[in-house]
Formats: sequence, C-alpha cells, structure tokens
Amino acid sequence: EYVNVELTKIEEVEKVLTQDFSGLNVTIPYKEEIIPFLDQLDDVATEIGAVNTVCFENGKTLGRNTDAHGFHQSVKPFLSRDHERAIILGTGGASKAVAFVLENLGIDVLYISRNPDGENQFAYEDVNKYMLDACKMIVNTTPVGTYPNVEDCIDLPFESLTEKHLVVDLIYNPEKTKLLQNAEKQGAMILNGYPMLVHQAEEAYRHWTK
Repeated sequence: EYVNVELTKIEEVEKVLTQDFSGLNVTIPYKEEIIPFLDQLDDVATEIGAVNTVCFENGKTLGRNTDAHGFHQSVKPFLSRDHERAIILGTGGASKAVAFVLENLGIDVLYISRNPDGENQFAYEDVNKYMLDACKMIVNTTPVGTYPNVEDCIDLPFESLTEKHLVVDLIYNPEKTKLLQNAEKQGAMILNGYPMLVHQAEEAYRHWTK
C-alpha cells in the first residue's frame, strides 16, 4: 500500500517518522528541509544535499536520493556528443540531483533561478540565443506547468532551439507540458518526467524491501 501524506509544514514530519511505515518518499518542497529530521544520510544524498527517499534501518532513519538514479536511467539513451553543457531551470532539491548526475557524466551545468545567487547561476531574463547555442540540453526541475496549471510555461527564446537540443521536463502530469510542446515545435528532442519517476520508484522500493 502506498499512501499520500500531506504536510502543511516540515515540522509535521516528526510524527510521520514515528508511524509504522516501511519507507517514505519526499517530494517538493521538502527534499532539503527534511534533512535535519533524519538520523543519517547515505553518501549520494550527502553529496547532493537533498533526500527523496527515507528508509528505516536498525531503528534509525536513513535519507537516500533515488532521484539521481532515476534521472540518469531516463536520460542516458538520449545523450550524445552534442550535450556537453546543460541548463537547469530551478535550484531546488530536484535540480541538485540532476546536477549531480550531469556533472558526473562530465557535462557542464548552468543554473537558471528567479533569485540567482552563486557561481553559474543566472536569471531567466539572461537566457538568450548564445546561451542556448552553447547548451544543447535543458532540464526543467521547477513545478511550472504542472496540472492543473497546464497553460503555465517558463519564458524562454524557444526559436533558438534546434534538433540537436534535448529538453527534459521532470513534470509528468500533464504528459507534455507547454515547455515540451514549444520545444517540440522547434524540432528538439523532448522527454517528460515519467521514466525518471518509474526508475527512482523502483530504486526506492529496492531499498525498502531488501
């Protein structure tokens, strides 16, 4: 049985952690905020700085990140030599897992944020033709365009996309967001978040039942 537990604030997770669950998944916006409430993290979650899976082992809570595994499995069939640099839209917990995977594959990463604050971070209005020419991979890790707000779309210079671009949206409802629709019109390869969802879930289930 897999149930949905809604929290209004992260502090409520303390009660959830004492219930008789075999494991937990953590989603937006708590992938980073949950960390102080856990006993320990595995190496991957520590390096990424975000947790999407909680295991109960030896009476302790262990934070893991299976998003990285899921993203890697979902994108690797689509990667080519053209994808030497990537743009990640968003700087939350999911973006950290995506960056972890891409950087380990030797792909340089730029972040686009509403509030850029750090190295390789830029504002949305900074995205231009030259940036898209240099970065043939774009990954949306924000919730913009998720059901029911299916008409919402991040404003990008879509006319600069080509058939060499790979545009990934981690959203899986709707199946094809406005972002992906606009990219597809320019001939870009597109991928939604459903394969990542399946692969990360299989990895989480493996941890819970081993």
